[in-house]
Amino acid sequence: MTTWVLIRKLLRDIRWGLLVTAFLLAAFQCLWVKITQRTATQMAPMFQSMARMRGMDVKELERRVLSGPGRVMQSLIGGEQMRFDRAMDVLALGYIHPLMQVIFCLWAIGRAAGAVAGELDRGTMELLLAQPLPRSRVILSHFLVDLIVIPIVCLSLWGGLSLGVWLVGPLKVDPEAQQDIPLAADVDPRIAAFAKANMPPPGPADSERLKIDRLAFGLPLLNVAALIFAISGTTMWLSSAGRFRWRTIGYAALVMLVQFILNVIGGMIDSLAFLRLFSVFYYYQPQHIALHHQWNASLAPLGISGGVPVLLVLFGIGLLGYLLAWRTFKRRDLPAPL
Repeated sequence: MTTWVLIRKLLRDIRWGLLVTAFLLAAFQCLWVKITQRTATQMAPMFQSMARMRGMDVKELERRVLSGPGRVMQSLIGGEQMRFDRAMDVLALGYIHPLMQVIFCLWAIGRAAGAVAGELDRGTMELLLAQPLPRSRVILSHFLVDLIVIPIVCLSLWGGLSLGVWLVGPLKVDPEAQQDIPLAADVDPRIAAFAKANMPPPGPADSERLKIDRLAFGLPLLNVAALIFAISGTTMWLSSAGRFRWRTIGYAALVMLVQFILNVIGGMIDSLAFLRLFSVFYYYQPQHIALHHQWNASLAPLGISGGVPVLLVLFGIGLLGYLLAWRTFKRRDLPAPL
């Protein structure tokens, strides 16, 4: 059995799961464009109106609203440095939404867990290895399948985003949202008049604030691919040492859940920020790539200036996982099918 025959067999096995995953990712991105439209054209002007009436900057108002319990949600969506009055910033949150990360994990863990442990669980590994096929070729085939399907998963994100931008059309501010919010009855009108007379300068023009550049979300797909590859490589290692597919899925899901929690806790509590460096999700920062062309993850939580390339870390983790899977699978004794 040649490697190409095995690759075609693996692609045939995952074709429906791949289609469902790609559809869900594209559908969410398309929906997120509509959410971006509502946020940038209705909610953002409302915040600007509230800020004007209180004589403060919009960013300061956002900071107060998102303080306390709101910081939990801000940390979950990775929007610590986001400007919710800019369409591009809100649109970038669609790539790092927790639901997207869950789907990435479900796809990568589900596929990689069945690579070795799944075949052993079904009792088909012996039939596979009865062919003139070395064990290393099995791991290589799964590696090549990842190189084929991960770009498809990533392009589904950009395709859904592009479709949503086309369906929604150019963003325009809702005139009703620009009206000043009435003040409470107990507020002195003289205070309100003074605040409006001394309000800070307005934010960026609507044409710039509501501008959407679809091409800016192309390069961040490399970061998406790197995260999926890192999860897949880690799960592949667990699968190469496992016996049951469901147990491998449980172990891999637990590992990713712990890392996700570390990233969230580190983002909420400054004294525990160093924990984020031990999570693969900390190195998943497509929003910074799209908005600021920033490809490095900061080492500030360790008190070190500078950063590390996010792609190098994630692709390195995935490659290390595959190398460990290759070494483990070659040396282990395969159990007899039950």
